[in-house]
Amino acid sequence: MATLEDLGVSAFINIVGAFVFLLLFAVLRIQPINDRVYFPKLYIAKKRTHDHRGGGARRAINLNLCTYFKFLSWVPGALRMNQTELIHHAGLDSVVYLRIYTLGLKIFLPIMVVALLVLIPVNVSGGTLLNLKKDVVFSDIDKLSISNVSPGSNRFFIHLLMAYVFTFWTCFMLYKEYSNVAFMRLHFLASQKRCADQFTVIVRNIPRVSSHTTSETVEEFFRRNHPDHFLGQQAVYNANRYAKLVKRKERLQNWLDYYQLKFERHPDKRPTGRTGCFGFCGGEVDQIDYYRARISELDKRMASEHQKVLNDPKAIMPVSFVTFDSRWGAAVCAQTQQSKNPTQWLTDWAPEPRDVYWENLAIPFFSLSIRRFLISIAVFALVFFYMIPIAFVQSLANLEGIEKVAPFVRPIIEVKVVKSFLQGFLPGLALKLFLYILPSVLMIMSKVEGYVSLSSLERRTASKYYYFMLVNVFLGSIIAGTAFEQLYSFFHDPPSQIPRTIGVAVPMKATFFMTYIMVDGWAGIANEILRVKPLVIYHLKNMFIVKTERDRERAMDPRSIQLGENLPSLQLYFLLGLVYAVVTPILLPFIIVFYAFAFLVYRHQIINVYNQEYESAAAFWPQVHSRIIASLLISHVTLFGLLSTMKAAYSTPLLIFLPLLTIWFHKYCKSRFEPAFRKYPLEEAMEKDRMEHASEPSLNLKTYLANAYLHPIFHMFEQEEQKEETTVEVRIDKSQHQQQQQQQQQHHVRSSHTHYEEESNTETHYYHEERRSSQYQYQYQHEETHMRSEQSPPHFVYHHEIQP
Repeated sequence: MATLEDLGVSAFINIVGAFVFLLLFAVLRIQPINDRVYFPKLYIAKKRTHDHRGGGARRAINLNLCTYFKFLSWVPGALRMNQTELIHHAGLDSVVYLRIYTLGLKIFLPIMVVALLVLIPVNVSGGTLLNLKKDVVFSDIDKLSISNVSPGSNRFFIHLLMAYVFTFWTCFMLYKEYSNVAFMRLHFLASQKRCADQFTVIVRNIPRVSSHTTSETVEEFFRRNHPDHFLGQQAVYNANRYAKLVKRKERLQNWLDYYQLKFERHPDKRPTGRTGCFGFCGGEVDQIDYYRARISELDKRMASEHQKVLNDPKAIMPVSFVTFDSRWGAAVCAQTQQSKNPTQWLTDWAPEPRDVYWENLAIPFFSLSIRRFLISIAVFALVFFYMIPIAFVQSLANLEGIEKVAPFVRPIIEVKVVKSFLQGFLPGLALKLFLYILPSVLMIMSKVEGYVSLSSLERRTASKYYYFMLVNVFLGSIIAGTAFEQLYSFFHDPPSQIPRTIGVAVPMKATFFMTYIMVDGWAGIANEILRVKPLVIYHLKNMFIVKTERDRERAMDPRSIQLGENLPSLQLYFLLGLVYAVVTPILLPFIIVFYAFAFLVYRHQIINVYNQEYESAAAFWPQVHSRIIASLLISHVTLFGLLSTMKAAYSTPLLIFLPLLTIWFHKYCKSRFEPAFRKYPLEEAMEKDRMEHASEPSLNLKTYLANAYLHPIFHMFEQEEQKEETTVEVRIDKSQHQQQQQQQQQHHVRSSHTHYEEESNTETHYYHEERRSSQYQYQYQHEETHMRSEQSPPHFVYHHEIQP
């Protein structure tokens, strides 16, 4: 059992570690050589176009000493951008993800104040653990928990009252947040610029017709059943072999760029080398001519494979992206059953093009059911397989219990420094390491299940990871910890005393969770902003792999928020806070520090680092709400079990109403708000179509949607052709003259201007107008209206108060 001294050692190690990480971050982030590690989003947004400033050492090292004294300047920078600007900058998913942290602060700050002022004095004055000191293992921290209250005491009515107060407060905050997020989602969708996914439906499990191709079957079916709004369809091709050829060409092109750059620096000598294994054998050739020949040969193979994919009927998958001439038509199709056979012609809203996971589009319906059943079994086995290392970790956290069973280890364990390290820091660190690779494994399992969008893959991964955290980290830690900790009592007490021993021991696991929060929620978050892994990998790539500017851009690793990994961790903290708010309230300050610190760090990362791969308009929020409700129910069951073992016969039955009220509240919120996350109102779709038609009567929607859902490999093929015809790649050379650098910068300006002009002719731009009192005003306005002398009225204007 970790003592107050052990927790002090853990807190010291983690606070010092977090401070060191933050100090290193403050120094490394201002070095020009690390710009692409700590500000990759600015490069992606073209707000920064080069890495180095000045010449000599200034290219890599910041020599301005004044900036080193402003090591906390990133904090006001992370808070400067308001919510409307943040939505425009990073998207609604990122903003709603940050609101989970503020929700945690809104829930637990008042709960912590009340619990520390009311429950701590009640628990401390109980004194029951002193009478049980020969039977159970406890520490001074456990005297602050409900275990210290005498069995049958009337003091349990205070805990009962606090359970009702905490539950009602949590439900109130959940209701307000669900309402705000649902409103933000609806108005984000209503104010969103015209996108291909608003008019597109994905159709799966298309039946085979002997005399028709898949494309012909789709055309005939939708022209017959949706004659007024069907616009066209985009077939999905199996382009796996073509994708491999594209990747091979990219590698060859990188080598060609490298040798051309080398020749430009030394024009008196053409680069030569051997073609054999690692350049040690084979004939010696001119490297530029050699790679040009190989690329030319590969281009012919790619053109042949490209035509084969387009012309071979077997390359067309039984999936199609069907487009409509209105949002209303797409909504009707996506939200209704198309065939009397419910396993055919399966329709749903198409994910946005960058959200599509192309590899899973061809999986048939019956295969999906089998895959998901097998993965469910695999997840079940994985959860229980991980119970073994979890039990081992818990054995480290409960050394006193092991000493009674195995006295021969006492001399080693009793060394003061070793004991404090083992009980105060090592268990949380070991558990964090065991969980490190798990999200990647669960993501692979989700991909095998056959989900067709990256957003759904992350949500399914988050679900699996949450169940794993619930069973292994929470329940596994309590059960394994109780078994080790109370082993002596189980062997020597009569069976009638075992339930009481468990009831007293469960709140004692708060000490382990405190160490875990400090490792994962304090030092771990500080490590997140330092970005040790991306920093090392980027400089290794820059040293050994990067040859051109294109290579340097690919060496950046901005990542995304990683919802599949971060959401379950957040939900675990909600679970711990709600369960231990009544049982051991001293744990709450640790959670408050985590929410506040993580909010700052992730806000900074979202502004400067993360590049979200997709935008789901906060589609993950119903899962977040449901899991917090589940945490409430678990807290009720836990408290009910504790009181039932402590002879609280009068107060325990009154807890029965609490989970019933919580379930009723969840069902009400589900019926009230969840439809906004599942379906798109036809009224809203019709209104948006009407306004768009009134403002742009000559819009050619068919041209706009023509290649929106073309396989990205084919997009890459077309872009490469256009790039070779119209642009010249800008190469980075440290020895280039100042005049060449100026020419390159001018070339970047011209290219960016040309790209902007091309986009402005076809896209609708999204504007944000900041208003007082945190109001939203979203407007649609086509770029052509800038040419008019009279400004047209905005399509959508909303005024609504959003709680910050």
